[in-house]
Amino acid sequence: MLRFDQLSFWEREQYLVGNTFVIVGAGLVGMSTALSLHKRFPNEKILLLERGYLPTGASTKNAGFACFGSPTELQDDFQHIDEEKVWQTIALRLKGLEQLKKRVGEAPMHYRNCGSWDLIGAQEPDINSDFIAYLNAEFKMRFGLEEVYRKDPDFQAKFGFQGYQAAYFNAFEGAIDTAQMIAQLYQQCVAAGIHFLFATEVKKWETSEDKVCIETAHGELFAQHLFLCTNGFAQAYFQDELRPARAQVLVTKALAHQVSGTFHSDRGYYYFRDIGGRILLGGGRQLDFETETTTAFEKNERIRQALLRKLQEEILPGQAFEIDYEWSGIMCVGAEKKPIIRSLNKNVHAGVRMGGMGVAIGSAVGEALSKLV
Repeated sequence: MLRFDQLSFWEREQYLVGNTFVIVGAGLVGMSTALSLHKRFPNEKILLLERGYLPTGASTKNAGFACFGSPTELQDDFQHIDEEKVWQTIALRLKGLEQLKKRVGEAPMHYRNCGSWDLIGAQEPDINSDFIAYLNAEFKMRFGLEEVYRKDPDFQAKFGFQGYQAAYFNAFEGAIDTAQMIAQLYQQCVAAGIHFLFATEVKKWETSEDKVCIETAHGELFAQHLFLCTNGFAQAYFQDELRPARAQVLVTKALAHQVSGTFHSDRGYYYFRDIGGRILLGGGRQLDFETETTTAFEKNERIRQALLRKLQEEILPGQAFEIDYEWSGIMCVGAEKKPIIRSLNKNVHAGVRMGGMGVAIGSAVGEALSKLV
């Protein structure tokens, strides 16, 4: 790999010289920040740095859920997080989803308004009807959304599941093609004259006067402003406020099935959906929080076996299937789910801690981050 001091005059001029804004992390938040900055400052030079040959964290590894919160997850949030902060986070998710649809377009990212179901296990307590009524009243008052959650008495017949006693349907959630979302954002950045350096890991940075010196694996470069959009990989800057959260995902080979839509269970810790003739299932980190608090892209066999059992016993009961793909992605969580959008000093700014809802919230975080300068 060439060092910066080995680049040609043309390469140095294109990528290293005169950058006003340098963004670390070329995922959804990083590219949303770049596009928002370009809209505000169309004549300024913008460079994105990405340590991998693809966005490394979760932007190209997520399950493609366009969601903003299931009833069991929100019920759990209200027990641990200040109520108004929960609603502020939901507001950002809804805003971010609308911004994403507007910026990318529904058709280019294969958006499906398929709805979602929150599944209640046979051994779990059902959700109190008063809580569903409270949620619906708040969504109507705050966001103008009518009857966001309703009980679906026909879910068993529709999908053939076993092991669930109830399901709550949300007509306002859907699914996207994650790769198409990222591809569309990348194309927009390139069309706007925003530059990328992939396989370029940032080692450290220092602020001096009105510029930031950024040390990478290939050498130094400078910018007036640095934006940290590395989500679960930003723990060094926010040790007490966030931690990485690895997620395991399986995808079956093509098979005949009844599943259509997006589904959550166990406070959102499990999630699955159809991808054409396949089933994608992910989650389970609540089974092994300590091991899954990591940035290592490895499998967790304990969680893998739990996901397989879920497929065999609940989602596709009595049906043979084979796993075709497996992977892990790195999310970012903390004591709060509201993202961190903050200036570390007058030249360095961060947008991190998506709380496992990057698809929903990433565009709104990018816009808010661009307004810190």
